[in-house]
Amino acid sequence: MGTVWKKGWRPITVLLLLLIIWEGAVRLFQTPSWLLPAPSLIIKEAIQGYDRYLPHLESTIMLAITGFIIGCSIGVLVAVLLHLLPGVQQAVYPLLILSQNVPIIVLAPLLVIWFGFGWLPKLIVITLVCFFPVTIAALGGFRHTPTEMKQYLLMAGASKTQIFTKLEWPHSLPSLFSGFKISATYSVMGAVISEWLGAKMGIGVYMTLASSSFRTDRVFVAIFIIMILSMLFFAFITLAEKWFVRWAREGMK
Repeated sequence: MGTVWKKGWRPITVLLLLLIIWEGAVRLFQTPSWLLPAPSLIIKEAIQGYDRYLPHLESTIMLAITGFIIGCSIGVLVAVLLHLLPGVQQAVYPLLILSQNVPIIVLAPLLVIWFGFGWLPKLIVITLVCFFPVTIAALGGFRHTPTEMKQYLLMAGASKTQIFTKLEWPHSLPSLFSGFKISATYSVMGAVISEWLGAKMGIGVYMTLASSSFRTDRVFVAIFIIMILSMLFFAFITLAEKWFVRWAREGMK
C-alpha cells in the first residue's frame, strides 16, 4: 500500500487540484448546471442515482469483457499464424493495417443493418478495435527474440515448434501484455460506441438518454464511469502481466 501511494500521490494530487479549479470556476462564473455542472453535483448524482445506471453498467462490463476476450484471442491466433507462416504475413499484413483505417463509427451502422441489434454487431465492433494492438504487439515480441539464443537452440537440434514454445513465446509476453493493456481500454470505448448505435442497456444508452434530456451531470457520470472502468481493466491486466511474465521466466530456467 505504501508503494502504491508513493507512485500515485502525484497524479492524485493533480486530479484533485483540477477538480478544485473546476468547482471554483463554475461557482465563480455561475455557469448553468445544464451547460457545465460542478464536480460536487456530478458526485451527488453518481451517489443518488446509482440505481439508474447500475443495470447499464453491468451490461457494459459484460459486453466489454466478452469482446475483449474474443478480440485478444483472435489477435493472438492471427499473430502466431503470421509469425509461423512468413509468406502469409507478407500477404495479409497490409490488410490488417487497412482494417484499422475504416472508422468504427461508420462501420457500426452497417453491422447493425447486416446483423441486427443483438450482441453480434457489438462484439464485432469490440473485436475489431481489440485484436489489432494485440496482433502487432505479439509480432513485435516474436521478432525481438534474442538471435543468439535462437541459434543456440537450432544447434542443439530444437525444432521450430520447440523454439517457438520454449523461446519466442515466453519472450513475447511483455510485448503481448502491452497490447492487452491497450485493448483493455479500447474494449470499454468500443462497447460504449456500439451501444450508441442500438441497444436497450449499457452506459452508452444511459449517456444518450442523459444527453437528450439535457442532464449534463449524468453525461459526466457516464464519462467518469468509462474512465474508471478503463483504469480498472488496465490495472487488472498489469497485475496479470506480473504473474504470467514471472511464471514464463521461471519456466525457461
